[in-house]
Amino acid sequence: MPIDPELLEILVCPETRQPLTVAGTELLERVNAAVAEGSAVTRGGEAVPEPVSEGLLREDGRVLYPIRQGIPIMLIDESIEVGAA
Repeated sequence: MPIDPELLEILVCPETRQPLTVAGTELLERVNAAVAEGSAVTRGGEAVPEPVSEGLLREDGRVLYPIRQGIPIMLIDESIEVGAA
């Protein structure tokens, strides 16, 4: 389920206030490969529990906020550091 464009317009990173964009397929595939091998962790230090089907990428390309069941999870501890995109 795609995120509502009006919602995307007002959402920002809760840490840096940077704008967010919908994560691309290539990034999600890379994150999910790390999830499958057990190396993906949240910024809170927990293993990412399941593959990420959708996500919002911070403007600097370093942090991914997962979307679960159509709801953006905008908690810093639940976000995933992905490095520079």
